[in-house]
Amino acid sequence: MIELAERPDAQPAQSSAAGGAATIAVLADLIVLRLAAADGATRAEVVRDLAPLAAHRLSPGELREALDGALVRLRLSRLAVERRARYTLTDEGRERVAALYGSRPLACDWPAIRDGRLVAAALGLAGEGAARLKALEHPDSLRAAILADAFGLRIGRSGRTSASRLRTKLAVAALDRAFGNRIRTGLGDEKGLSARAGRLLAGQLLQRPRDLGTDSRLIATLAAETIGAVQTDAAALRIALLRRYVSQRLEAAGVVQPPPPESRPRMVAVSAPAGDALDVQVGPAGTTGTARSAGQRPDMAGFVVAVKRAAEAHAEGWPGNRKAFVCHVWEAIQRMHPAWGLTPVEFKAMLIEAHRTGNLALANADLANKARAKELAASAIPYKNTVWHYVRVEEAA
Repeated sequence: MIELAERPDAQPAQSSAAGGAATIAVLADLIVLRLAAADGATRAEVVRDLAPLAAHRLSPGELREALDGALVRLRLSRLAVERRARYTLTDEGRERVAALYGSRPLACDWPAIRDGRLVAAALGLAGEGAARLKALEHPDSLRAAILADAFGLRIGRSGRTSASRLRTKLAVAALDRAFGNRIRTGLGDEKGLSARAGRLLAGQLLQRPRDLGTDSRLIATLAAETIGAVQTDAAALRIALLRRYVSQRLEAAGVVQPPPPESRPRMVAVSAPAGDALDVQVGPAGTTGTARSAGQRPDMAGFVVAVKRAAEAHAEGWPGNRKAFVCHVWEAIQRMHPAWGLTPVEFKAMLIEAHRTGNLALANADLANKARAKELAASAIPYKNTVWHYVRVEEAA
């Protein structure tokens, strides 16, 4: 009876011990990089420099205990030695650093190593050359790398790209997401969208879709949201990125405890500039600028079928020239497929892509009709040198 009563307590103890060993292993891989700096580091320096990266997952007492255990582990593994209270790497320790973070020489001081090699590892860029690491020191390149990692973008070997090019790539990513990540669009390659239209489309990737007015503000806010940073400056991005990296390593090692609620970052609200409704209002108000969760997004074929069905129901004109206002088609799609969770901006971009690929045809209003001015304005889709207002309806053969 006594033995049975003690077993439930033994399992949590074993689980706690396993979690502690996993935590020590993760922290040891961070410490070994810290010791790669010139002259190594003392225990106090290790705690000071690494505590901010793991404090969101471990209490101060747990963190100090785990760091002490990791230092012991490094000594026993002959990856580090201690002389006069200072820890330095052995040859085996330097090989461990090369295996984890790349074989090229590291910088001499810890801030440079942290902001270069460790940030690169957090972005999946371990082993990159000095030029790529140097680019990560620049805030714009850091934001671009964060977004490239989050959305699968290609920004070139140098890691540098302009805000306008990055905005275009983000717009393409937003359009791909609107189609349920089941198309490969050439929209961004043609640069057919205006800067504002592309920014509005890329803004759909934000937690609260909106136009932030400039490409730089969009990129900075989206990068911060992506990694849960509380601010958009480079220092805040780095600490949030490295904390996420530590969390991922801990979870991969089997340490799955959630972070304490008080440490979860909160985004700073950014207000959208006035005039945000231009080229956005396609239907009833209130569908833009609010957080929403995307439902089951359509692929191209499903989207085209639904649009053609809606356009047929709202077509105007005479045989051979029947067409439906985009705003009427949008209202019908909202009623027919609310689970898609589309916004007006996404819907317009999807229409452009369907037209560009020949899956359906859009048309423009040749003559201004003051009686239909509201519908024309609500339906307008600027693309290249044209403004579309209608979806053409195919005549039955």
